Amino acid sequence: MGLFLAAGRELATSRCSQAQGSAPRTRGFTLIELMIVVAIVAILGAIAYPAYTSHVRRGYRAAAQSYLMDLAQKQTQYLLDNRAYASNAGALNATPPADVNNNYEPIDFSVQAGPPPTFILTATPKGTMAGDVELKINQAGQKTPSDKW
Repeated sequence: MGLFLAAGRELATSRCSQAQGSAPRTRGFTLIELMIVVAIVAILGAIAYPAYTSHVRRGYRAAAQSYLMDLAQKQTQYLLDNRAYASNAGALNATPPADVNNNYEPIDFSVQAGPPPTFILTATPKGTMAGDVELKINQAGQKTPSDKW
């Protein structure tokens, strides 16, 4: 019986000490800890997002470059078959890929009859690529701007 009384007294004294102002610490995070985590995530996001968008823009530019080089090759074949360059992508039976179609204006065909016949294919960026440069390729395979190819 004495054991039960001793346990009861400890329980009663612990209840009294809690009521006097020292609340037990509960588990969880404090507001300061959460704010520190939010600040760290924001800093990482501020660094990572521009790098990600730059990478995506380079991918879209590479798709446009590939399509321009494909068109230039088809122009050469068209010249051999028809003794003139094609004035549009339809004559070359070429369909732009989705990345090019969504991020670039329709490819501009600038054809000069000659002699010798010449062409310049131009991809003008639009939408998310609006701040990027125009990509050009001519009949000799010269690509401008050279630092973006």
